[in-house]
Amino acid sequence: MWAAGAVKVSGCLAAFSVTLRRCLKLGAAMAKSKFEYVRDFEADDTCLAHCWVVVRLDGRNFHRFAEKHNFAKPNDSRALHLMTKCAQTVMEELEDIVIAYGQSDEYSFVFKRKSNWFKRRARPCHGVELISCIFSFLAPPTVPFASKFMTHVVSQFASSYVFYWRDYFEDQPLLYPPGFDGRVVVYPSNQTLKDYLSWRQADCHINNLYNTVFWALVQQSGLTPIQAQERLQGTLTADKNEILFSEFNINYNNEPLMYRKGTVLIWQKVDEVTTKEVRLPAEMEGRKMVVTRTRTKAVPLHCDVIGDAFWKEHPEILHEDS
Repeated sequence: MWAAGAVKVSGCLAAFSVTLRRCLKLGAAMAKSKFEYVRDFEADDTCLAHCWVVVRLDGRNFHRFAEKHNFAKPNDSRALHLMTKCAQTVMEELEDIVIAYGQSDEYSFVFKRKSNWFKRRARPCHGVELISCIFSFLAPPTVPFASKFMTHVVSQFASSYVFYWRDYFEDQPLLYPPGFDGRVVVYPSNQTLKDYLSWRQADCHINNLYNTVFWALVQQSGLTPIQAQERLQGTLTADKNEILFSEFNINYNNEPLMYRKGTVLIWQKVDEVTTKEVRLPAEMEGRKMVVTRTRTKAVPLHCDVIGDAFWKEHPEILHEDS
């Protein structure tokens, strides 16, 4: 038995030796140029291992974009649903995303802690680097370059925004392409990630409350934007709620949750019902049958993420093996 095992190991080593020699010859034969030194200027922006990687994108000059495309104030449901559609497309393309959160013209995408997306390689292997590629299976897990996270998310989101525009703005042509910028931040623990998402949702509440009062003063009271800004200067949350209720009979708590809480995207199993035509060999015409299929999709929720209830209801989001 030991002899057979030794022969098997010896054969594997011999085969590996042949493969290694071929790869080294291939590396030596690869074209080289004196200009390859410029690759040394590429920055190593690898994300820290075992951390949550968050990519947040924001609309660039979206105040102007909203004005040019006649967005409703203070909230345009078409624009918000379009943003969510784009975020769903990103999640379907990049399946390592476990949760996303969006409000106004921004969206945050959270990649799972164990994501090995793109490894560390941002360029092809050449020469001696080829040896590293061969032995890479022996190395501990690594994480991708921050630039890879950011560019893939932002490019997919921006292209989806243009692609799906007509589905949400049927009567408004797209006058010029929108722009989005992005950033990558890593968070070392579950608590810091939860605090980040809580921060973004708190920001949604603060901004939406202000905008709701501001545009009520402009659109219903006839104030100019400067006058409305001066009226709200120094006011607290209770003051803004009082203005809405006493002057405009608006209870802010009755405003749509999508405006007040933003949108959370998580993976959930959804039953899809479709009609399929089935025809047996003995039948001339097919019969239509209803078929139900279960798929995992990025589902939008408009709920609170600051408290513990959401995380207790969806523990799989923070689970290491999700």
